[in-house]
Amino acid sequence: MHFVPCANNEQFEFMILSMTGYGKAERTIGNKTFNVEIRSVNSKQFDLTVRMPSIYKEKEMPLRNKLSNLLHRGKIDLSIHYDSNGDEMNTVINKLVVKNYCQQIETLSKDLGLEQSHSLVDILRLPDAMRQERHEINEDEWTQIMKLIEEAIENFIAFRKQEGDSLKNEFNLRIDNIEKYANKVIPHENDRTSGVREKIETLFVDYKEREHIDKNRLEQEMIYYLEKLDITEERTRLANHINYFRETLGANNSQGKKLGFICQELGREINTMGSKANHATIQQLVVQMKDELEKIKEQVLNAL
Repeated sequence: MHFVPCANNEQFEFMILSMTGYGKAERTIGNKTFNVEIRSVNSKQFDLTVRMPSIYKEKEMPLRNKLSNLLHRGKIDLSIHYDSNGDEMNTVINKLVVKNYCQQIETLSKDLGLEQSHSLVDILRLPDAMRQERHEINEDEWTQIMKLIEEAIENFIAFRKQEGDSLKNEFNLRIDNIEKYANKVIPHENDRTSGVREKIETLFVDYKEREHIDKNRLEQEMIYYLEKLDITEERTRLANHINYFRETLGANNSQGKKLGFICQELGREINTMGSKANHATIQQLVVQMKDELEKIKEQVLNAL
């Protein structure tokens, strides 16, 4: 059995997983309370956006590689932020810049004959008046943060699995319906074939009495026409694709892309049956199969 590796060495059965996911973890580390959130929606590729305090930016690339290996696909947002519970202050006044602003304002006020009305608070809002003090990363702290991230990843994967179970139930329901409608075609197919054959034979008798008719050629054309209307091969291939869809659905790894390709093959056979049908009831059954297939296609986009 193949499993997705998880942060705390637990294992999740890797069957159908949804690309939609959410995971959260929170913990106090030292004098900071950290909050980690992971969200995702469907995407053809792995598309990760990371939001984290600038002090930890040098850890972003290894973190991206870790999430790529674990989460595989989807448009994913990772958010890491913290609230300080202590006296820590990273933002300080840039004194040289503020003094320079004050001097320029004083000079300009004298040149223009204006009364100085600025306040220090106003000056502190000007560009570069405040600066961030960069501290070295505390590796012990980062180790604890990584454990928190791994907890969020574990919760995220559990959410994906729960959503994946719902997807699997939906897929089974829809593929069963397609099979049911395909089986309903069989008795109508026999009626249709008999009716077409009878009509052709009547026409054949009419033409047989005419002169200058190549009777062998006419018989060949009639047989060819009957074969062109036959949908036995399409029904057989459709049944094979249905079985393959179920086999893939029950595999030990989530294969959303593969299910999408199988849906394309299912659609080809259903469409061909519809174009060949020449029978009202069969065409109605084909429409119902198409409707069920469209519902599968919509949800396959959410499968990992």
